[in-house]
Amino acid sequence: MAGCLSEPLCQPCVYHQAFKVELQVKRPLMPLQLSPEQVAVEMLCLCGQLDLLIRAQMQEFQEQLRQGCSPEESDAFQAQGSEILDQMLQCLEHLPKPMPQLEDYLDMVGLSAMFPRVEVFLIQGSPVDMLERPPMDDYFSHIAKLNQLLVLTQQLEEDIRHLGSHKYIAHQLSVIYQVVCSFRGVNVFLEIKKNIEANFKQMKESLVVEEEGSRHEPQLAAHYVHWILDITHKLTSTVLSLPDELTDDLDQAMAFMSQFAS
Repeated sequence: MAGCLSEPLCQPCVYHQAFKVELQVKRPLMPLQLSPEQVAVEMLCLCGQLDLLIRAQMQEFQEQLRQGCSPEESDAFQAQGSEILDQMLQCLEHLPKPMPQLEDYLDMVGLSAMFPRVEVFLIQGSPVDMLERPPMDDYFSHIAKLNQLLVLTQQLEEDIRHLGSHKYIAHQLSVIYQVVCSFRGVNVFLEIKKNIEANFKQMKESLVVEEEGSRHEPQLAAHYVHWILDITHKLTSTVLSLPDELTDDLDQAMAFMSQFAS
């Protein structure tokens, strides 16, 4: 059976660069114009993201070396790193013309000193760790601990006020105590810490006696409820007021932000 040949319905056009379409997936739907102050804050956030990414890649390098493998950047690092760099460049477009080079801008506003790993990465194009630990390394862990203490304390206060059972109150207070102890050398928590140490055992034992001697859910005596509420109130007030002792690891970021405060 002979095939039938016919002319093609259309001829494909040869690609021409003039028809190139730039991807706008990561750009906002509505055009935004950032002020120089907003650009600085956004760049602080992006530098923090890139620094964490570099630190994670450095840990992966160390694991590869322990396994006897040559260090090799992961595809995820390359993709995420490129995306953050693109966001940085887009951010600089909001500055008055002529737009500065990325490295020059970070030097000008002080971000290169805060994030030396980012500066080296921009120069060398590869992740490198620092011989000396940059002060900003403690920023995120410190913020995380403050947030953890605040959330746990607020949850304990909510539970002791509204739950019908105080069965797990001792455990919750114990977890809070461990977080408080993680703030080494912070005297503002010293009185609270000693207060918990002095009364925790008796409070916990009262719950055990209550549970064994009754078919009902264990309940703390009123004076223990007031004692715990006093602790939660003091902890919440302390964290929210951010005394000097709790801002040592935040000083660089706070000083940076104060430059651009309106």
